[in-house]
Amino acid sequence: MNAAPLHPPALALDVVTFGEIMAMFVADEPGALADARHFTRRLAGAEFNVAVGLTRLGHRVGFLTRLGADPFGEFAQASLRQLGIDADQVSVDAAAPTGFQLKNRAGAGDDPTVVYFRAHSAARGMGPTTTTDAYLRRARHLHLTGIPLALGEGPRALAAQAVAAARRSGATVSVDPNLRPALWPDTATMVRTVNDLALQADWVLPGLPEGRILTGATTPAGVARWYLDRGVQTVAVKTGAAGAELFTRDGLHVLCPPFPVRPVDTVGAGDGFAAGFISAALDGRPAPEWLRRAAAVGAIATTSHGDQEGLPDRAGLDAFLAATGQTRNHDHTPAERVSA
Repeated sequence: MNAAPLHPPALALDVVTFGEIMAMFVADEPGALADARHFTRRLAGAEFNVAVGLTRLGHRVGFLTRLGADPFGEFAQASLRQLGIDADQVSVDAAAPTGFQLKNRAGAGDDPTVVYFRAHSAARGMGPTTTTDAYLRRARHLHLTGIPLALGEGPRALAAQAVAAARRSGATVSVDPNLRPALWPDTATMVRTVNDLALQADWVLPGLPEGRILTGATTPAGVARWYLDRGVQTVAVKTGAAGAELFTRDGLHVLCPPFPVRPVDTVGAGDGFAAGFISAALDGRPAPEWLRRAAAVGAIATTSHGDQEGLPDRAGLDAFLAATGQTRNHDHTPAERVSA
């Protein structure tokens, strides 16, 4: 019998993403944060939410981040392992803390108040040495957001490294702008930096308010056209209560109305949207299905407290689609205007 290799071959990944993971303390009672007396500890971070969503849908995800050598960092590392997310490239900074945030319990459907404590967090130390090209090339897809770009030159260099590795390996790239104006010195710098990254992507996933800031266009079609004219292949614009729209360079336009849910926490809906979109694309589904799955996962995410606790597995997603009468597929949808 041959002995097992000391270093087995690296497993392929479906997706790699990177960003800041923060400890999150969610108030147990409704009301202002200043009045809250009891909190539940969870984790937060847009890219982390996407990683959780994709993992629950059966995809193998690698996550890159930098954490402090503190209890919050230990909590994050343990959670990544428990969730089944590959954390081989997570590093620890002995000199900087893991960021954290406080979040109130808002009324049904209202946006909660979130207060961040991340100004000097370990995640700002991410950079090209955080990972290797060999690790990045293991993935079929790279997902990025605009948030790490605001954290400093190191995270911006890591984003550039990741995109270059994806292009060399033939992986697809998606960008969710996820604008955070409070993290940027000014709007012009934010717009220029985020668009520089977005224009290197295959798929761009803005919300309509973000799209207006980034492009100057006022409609979903106008936002999409701005990116499509500059080389992006597919743009999915989230339109809030109106649902979402998808546009492609070959002329496909897909409308997806909102799914009927009772939202209790809207934070993380856009991250669920990204997870559903990427999942359907990696599954080889037709483009209308990308939008439908994205909208479904985003809707489900709003039905529980916490940024990613409500993200569904495959069975949960299928049950939701069946309950809403949205089980049809679009294998033979013509490349024209359709409804998802």
